[in-house]
Amino acid sequence: MSRTEKADLFLEKLKADSAEYKELETKGYSLEEKKNTIRSLMNIRMPGGLSDELVKLQDDYLQEEGKAKGIVRLEDIPTLKESFKSKSPHAEKISLWQGDITRLAVGAIANAANSQMLGCFVPCHRCIDNAIHSAAGMQLREECSHIMSRRRLKYGRNYEEPTGTATLTPGYNLPCDYVIHTVGPIAYGQLNDALCQDLRSCYENVLKCCLEHNIKSVAFCCISTGEFHFPNDKAAEIAWKTVTAFLEKHGGRMERVIFNVFKDSDLELYEKIIDSLQ
Repeated sequence: MSRTEKADLFLEKLKADSAEYKELETKGYSLEEKKNTIRSLMNIRMPGGLSDELVKLQDDYLQEEGKAKGIVRLEDIPTLKESFKSKSPHAEKISLWQGDITRLAVGAIANAANSQMLGCFVPCHRCIDNAIHSAAGMQLREECSHIMSRRRLKYGRNYEEPTGTATLTPGYNLPCDYVIHTVGPIAYGQLNDALCQDLRSCYENVLKCCLEHNIKSVAFCCISTGEFHFPNDKAAEIAWKTVTAFLEKHGGRMERVIFNVFKDSDLELYEKIIDSLQ
């Protein structure tokens, strides 16, 4: 079955699953338009009521889309020692990689989540939370919903996930084994020590989660620098110092930590840090 045929089957089932968009006319849509409609319907779907048939059609579609994007394996990502000839400590344990984090076949990827922990509901939003949930599939929102329901039973109905924690889930249709969700600090206004410590906690707790679950490789996105407005240069500095301090103590238990960047400006910030250590 072709990519278009898989998209058609999944789109029709998604429409049938939606009370509001059941009659949406998609005849004549290009493949790209179908993909955007599929992602939008997935993004807005509330947790609950996933049928086996819907999941099967979704998984077939997402697996095909993942292959089309191209899966990047750990052995395909050079270390700093290889790519920069870096002599800095832990250069053989750290990588800098620019691209789509949902392509990485590593132990875990870090997701910059929000305090509701259900992913982004804005159709086709460009945030990392939306990208990860869209590529993983609707089971990820289901899993996060079950986790939050248990926590609300324990901590109260108004519970929201605190900043800086780390929550492990399967990767589902992602090529990584796990997703580790962390809520980054929101940096409206002037940056202060508390916000910086909150961001350190995100990196520290994701890394501790890796140790607890014997995860040997992890890729970090640029936590809090997008919708949460943390200054990119300071965020890169905190990420670097936190990861290298962790590797000082626990480097023997980790195979690789990847700084994943998407924007050229973030790539330049990390390159500047690496160059300063040469």
